[in-house]
Amino acid sequence: MKKTLLAEFTAKPGCEEQVAALVADFALLVRAEPGNLAFDVYTRASEPRAYWIFEEYLDETAFAAHLAAPHGAPFNARLVPMIEEDASVLTFLNPAN
Repeated sequence: MKKTLLAEFTAKPGCEEQVAALVADFALLVRAEPGNLAFDVYTRASEPRAYWIFEEYLDETAFAAHLAAPHGAPFNARLVPMIEEDASVLTFLNPAN
């Protein structure tokens, strides 16, 4: 079964450009992971500092591989000081039908 989630965070004022560049670079790496099906980055139209990232992986094993990928920890270490939350807020999703 696919593993689908929404990651949310808000860039701190003054960090918008750094966060945008960091997320863009990370997206390229995640999309290249063998089990990644989607890594779509959005910002809220009414608040461009607010990010919503839709992620989808082939299955639980692919998601575990994503979590263990060598680029994940450095990304999070750089991101956390530049966002308002303590970390990305993850919401796991299930198909409605």
